[in-house]
Amino acid sequence: MKNVKKIAVALVLFVAATGFVNAQSKVAHINVQQLLSEMPEMIAAQAELKKLQETYRADLEGSMKEMQNKYTQYQNEASSKSAEENEKRAVELQGYDKNIKQAEQQAMQEMQKKQQELFAPISEKAKNAIDKVAAALGYDYVIDASPGLSLIVSKGKDLLPEVKQELGF
Repeated sequence: MKNVKKIAVALVLFVAATGFVNAQSKVAHINVQQLLSEMPEMIAAQAELKKLQETYRADLEGSMKEMQNKYTQYQNEASSKSAEENEKRAVELQGYDKNIKQAEQQAMQEMQKKQQELFAPISEKAKNAIDKVAAALGYDYVIDASPGLSLIVSKGKDLLPEVKQELGF
C-alpha cells in the first residue's frame, strides 16, 4: 500500500513537473539524504549519539549482569533458604527486571529526544542552503531525489554540488 502511494505521488509530481516545465518553470533535484549524511555537523551529531548509546548500553549491560549474578546466587542458595525467603528473592529479582526495562525505555526516549535536538538545526541549515541556492539559480521547484522517494526522471539540474559549496564543504 505504501509503494502504491509513493508511486502515485511520484506520478503526480512527474506530471506536475512536466506541466511546470512547459509553463517555463525551472525544476531541479537534490538527494537530501546524501547531503545530510555528508554534512560535518551531521557526522559529529551521529558520533555524539553513538557515544551516548554506548553509555546507555554499558549501564544497562552492567545492571543486567548484576541481576544475573543475583539470580545465580539465589538459585545456588535456594535449597538452604526457606520458601518464604525464596519467594521474597523472586519478587526482588522481578523488581530488578522491571527497573531494567524501565531504564531501557527511558534510555530510548532520551536517545530519540537527543536525536531530534541534534538533527533539527542541521536539517534547517540544509533546507535554508537549498532554498538559497535554488533562488540564486532561478529554480522554482526542487524535488528531493533521495532513494525511496520515487523520483522517476532526474534529467534536471542536480543542486547537490552547489548546496555543498554553499554550506562550505
